[in-house]
Amino acid sequence: MSGQPVSLERFVEDHIRTSSSVKLATFEQECQTIIAAARMIASSFREGGKLLLCGNGGSAADCQHLAAELVSLLTKDYPRPGLPAIALTTDSSILTAYANDFGFDGVFSRQVEALGRPGDVLLGITTSGGSVNVIRALETAAPLGLRTIALTGQAGLLGVTADLVIRVPHSSTMHIQETHLAIEHLICGMVERLLFEPPDPRVHLR
Repeated sequence: MSGQPVSLERFVEDHIRTSSSVKLATFEQECQTIIAAARMIASSFREGGKLLLCGNGGSAADCQHLAAELVSLLTKDYPRPGLPAIALTTDSSILTAYANDFGFDGVFSRQVEALGRPGDVLLGITTSGGSVNVIRALETAAPLGLRTIALTGQAGLLGVTADLVIRVPHSSTMHIQETHLAIEHLICGMVERLLFEPPDPRVHLR
């Protein structure tokens, strides 16, 4: 093979530096919206509601990741009761049955229609901002009385119908996903602290 040898050390450094800069830019731009999203979810839980999550591919994995941390625990250092979160990405029978009969664009909106109740929150995740099935889910949620959050990149139409929009100001899918994960961990940690007495009395986010 021709060409200059690739410096793997430089590759690692460039990736980490870019990833860090994307996270910092996001938090400078979206800090208050991230806090507002945590407050919205905590308020729904407090009132007996639940969190529904939807996304595709890596964003589907993010949905499952955040749902698992809310139902289980973010960290053993902060014990608390389980919280009601459902990833709409996990039931292969529902996904394949609906997609086979009606098409993939409605696989999440149908579940929102069946499972969503007034006061619930729907979190839609897409790096492109253009996932039709996620957009349709948010469009279905609002008339049913659900509040909605969009977690996306710098482009796309996902945020048009959402009550809250958290945008990562970048176009690289992998760097958007890395930042999404950090945001999801922050949301989970804040929700815990908004709902339950912190084990460290010096921590107060209410």
